[in-house]
Amino acid sequence: MEALKKPARMEHLEEMLAFVSTRAREKGMGEKRILEVELALEESLVNIIHYAYPEKDGTVEIRCVPSGEGKLRIEIRDQGIPFDIFSMSAPDLNAAVEERAVGGLGIYLIRQLTRAAEYRREGRTNVLSLLF
Repeated sequence: MEALKKPARMEHLEEMLAFVSTRAREKGMGEKRILEVELALEESLVNIIHYAYPEKDGTVEIRCVPSGEGKLRIEIRDQGIPFDIFSMSAPDLNAAVEERAVGGLGIYLIRQLTRAAEYRREGRTNVLSLLF
C-alpha cells in the first residue's frame, strides 16, 4: 500500500491526482480509465477541501491499495466533519437545469465511474473507498 498525506488545500490537488495517476499506470490501466479515476478523485478531494474543515485546517490522506488484476482501490481519509456522500439522493437528471437542486452531480459521477464505492467512519476519520 502506498500513501500520500497532504494539507487539505487546493494548492495540493494536482500533486494528489498525480500520485494516484502514477499508481493507476503502474497497475496497467489505460489512459481513458486513468482520466475517469482522476475525475472521480478530483470530485472527492474538492469536496473534502471545501467542506470537511470549515473552521480549521486539516489533512487528507490517499491510500492506493492493489485490489486484484488491473484493479485499484483508493482510500481517501480525513478527520473533518462526518459526511457520508452516499446519503445524498441521486440528482434528477431529467429535470431542467434551472429546476435541479444545487450539488449532487459529483457524487453521481463517482458512482458511475467506480466499480464500487463506500463510506465509513472509523473513530474520528472519514474513509471514502473507491474501487476502480
